[in-house]
Amino acid sequence: MEKILVIGSSNTDLIATVKVFPAAGETITGKSFLQAMGGKGANQAVAAHKLGGKVKFITCLGKDANGQNTLNYYKEEGLDVSSSLIADVPSGTAIILVDEKGENCIVITPGANNMLSSEYILQVEEEISASDLVVLQMEIPYETVKTVCELAHRMKKRVMLNVAPARQLDADLIKKIDILVVNETEAETISGEKIEAIGIEAIVDALLAMGADTVVLTLGKKGCLFKNNEIAHFIPAFSVKTLDSTAAGDTFCGALAAEISRGRDWEEALKFATAASAICVTRMGAQPSIPTEKEVREFLISYIEPVIN
Repeated sequence: MEKILVIGSSNTDLIATVKVFPAAGETITGKSFLQAMGGKGANQAVAAHKLGGKVKFITCLGKDANGQNTLNYYKEEGLDVSSSLIADVPSGTAIILVDEKGENCIVITPGANNMLSSEYILQVEEEISASDLVVLQMEIPYETVKTVCELAHRMKKRVMLNVAPARQLDADLIKKIDILVVNETEAETISGEKIEAIGIEAIVDALLAMGADTVVLTLGKKGCLFKNNEIAHFIPAFSVKTLDSTAAGDTFCGALAAEISRGRDWEEALKFATAASAICVTRMGAQPSIPTEKEVREFLISYIEPVIN
């Protein structure tokens, strides 16, 4: 099995469920509250770990109570964070509102995540050398992401970059990415095109033309589209009742990394990742909603497509 190295953010998530999102200046009453571990980097690392991957996670936590709680949680989960940085600043937090449709809006305060610098990555570059697949997101400094991609590319390690939150990428950076995972907004931001104008296949082709080796476009309840210069797959979503969409994309990425590390073919890996994210949205919270490999395997065996009249 290949070794997965995830480099990214850690947050403490403060989650409130509401009937509808408040308007500006409005105070509303929440329905429930949950505090849980989150952050895109941590979500993807925990997902890849719980879903059977051999994972090491590099992040930055503060010395505060949130940081200590998070560190203890990772140790309890059996996730290797031994090369992570502990800084004398507040840990990252995310305030999340979830409405009754399962949609969310999020305010992230990066805190210690901003301390995960290129200089620190250079101190632990042997971890990149010891890995086979490097997984990244965009909740740490952009320069850090570029440094990791450059080192991994030089060492001939595969890079999976999930461009979330959405932002534009340097042309040179895109060429160092083996697996680019984006949703519709992220694809439009990077390509400068609109899906409404050119369609999903054309926007994937535009990203491939920019230099990405492989593109996975996630389409929410519609599924995902995979394409490289040799093959293309469309994997439809599984029909489930959405309770909370937080971490669905991160679960997909972690699951995809885990399956790739096991040597699965693309179609198998994408179906597994799609199933993992489907289970995720039926549960509350980020990391508490991530399923185990056993749960995903059982879901794939037992799933029955609903009949639409």
